[in-house]
Amino acid sequence: MSETLSDQEHVTEFDNSAVEDAMNAEHIQIARPEWDVFGDPTKTAIEDLHIWDGRLFQSGLQTEWFARLRKEAPIHYFENGPSGGFWAITKYDHIMEVDTQHKVFSSDTNITLGDADEHFLPTMFIAKDQPDHTAQRKAAMPTVSRKRMPDLETLIRERVAEVLDGLPVGETFNWVERVSRDLTIKMLATLFDMPWEDRNLLSLWSDTSTESELMGSFDVRPMEERMQTLFGCLQYFQKLWGERVGGDGWDFVSMLANNPQTQGMVTDPFDFMGNLMLLIVGGNDTTRNTMTASIQLMDKHPEQLAKLKADPSLMKNMVDEVIRYHTPLPHMRRTAVQDIDFHGHKIKKGDRVVMWYISGNRDAEVFENPDQFDITRPNANRHMAFGFGIHRCMGNHIADLQL
Repeated sequence: MSETLSDQEHVTEFDNSAVEDAMNAEHIQIARPEWDVFGDPTKTAIEDLHIWDGRLFQSGLQTEWFARLRKEAPIHYFENGPSGGFWAITKYDHIMEVDTQHKVFSSDTNITLGDADEHFLPTMFIAKDQPDHTAQRKAAMPTVSRKRMPDLETLIRERVAEVLDGLPVGETFNWVERVSRDLTIKMLATLFDMPWEDRNLLSLWSDTSTESELMGSFDVRPMEERMQTLFGCLQYFQKLWGERVGGDGWDFVSMLANNPQTQGMVTDPFDFMGNLMLLIVGGNDTTRNTMTASIQLMDKHPEQLAKLKADPSLMKNMVDEVIRYHTPLPHMRRTAVQDIDFHGHKIKKGDRVVMWYISGNRDAEVFENPDQFDITRPNANRHMAFGFGIHRCMGNHIADLQL
């Protein structure tokens, strides 16, 4: 591991003026909508099913709402989304079609339902099309490739054993803090080869990046304050980048700094920041949430836990079923680059097209009794939580291994 990087004053050798200008700009603040998300999903008009409001998921009503969309309007255009109208794609096969037709449905610039703030628009390879997407993804990929798994498996098993053996017995504790958050942050710190004492900064940066009024976050900080936190992340890794240039490390920063296709990334602060956020959130948020969901589901379904104890070989299938049932990444957005007739619906060039993975994973045409949590489900590994095509989650092997 590197020595601690607490000294930040020498980072200014990089030109961050564009980011500093963005931080001083006047930003669009997304107001939390005032509609009722607790309406009866069987009686509410389709256009009033505001499936993008985070409070819907907090209430636990999303399963019924998406079931109705799959049945009555599997391809539906909502006029009043957070950044304007969008197509909601809710059936498994339709989602796969959109996800694998990257020449028709573009990932460029925006992959979230709402458009990003035009003044603060970090770029990242998941929000790019070929060839830029492929070059940057391939540069980072070796850090989490299948070849790395044997070495990482030993480390992960040691850490899991240490964390679980250290849990208190007979008293209440916070599972998220003691297990889910701790294990994922330790893994991320290893993938970035960060100084161990700085590892909790990763959690701060991840939470800041995903903080949103739209998705129901509580006590959301002002945009300017969040940007200041992410600017600190940029400065931190700019210094780390400078130390890794010319080295032979296998961590994310070394891979990007020493690959001919990405070695200039650090000179574009928005591109560097965006890719940092992608790797940090991708390695933290979804895995952490799924670790927590696995314990919650086992508590609610003790008969499934009994099956697992009786037959530990079900572990891999259990992980797949948790990911299917819980679906840590609810949706992903594309933008149509041409007019297309999509199963009788006229999608126009420039239209937002949102794939609801959380709905596709409950499609009864693919998964029998989809709302039942069953760790023996024969096709649990067909879940779509990792996406498809060129944008399929590159860290899926290490996510599965940790879980």
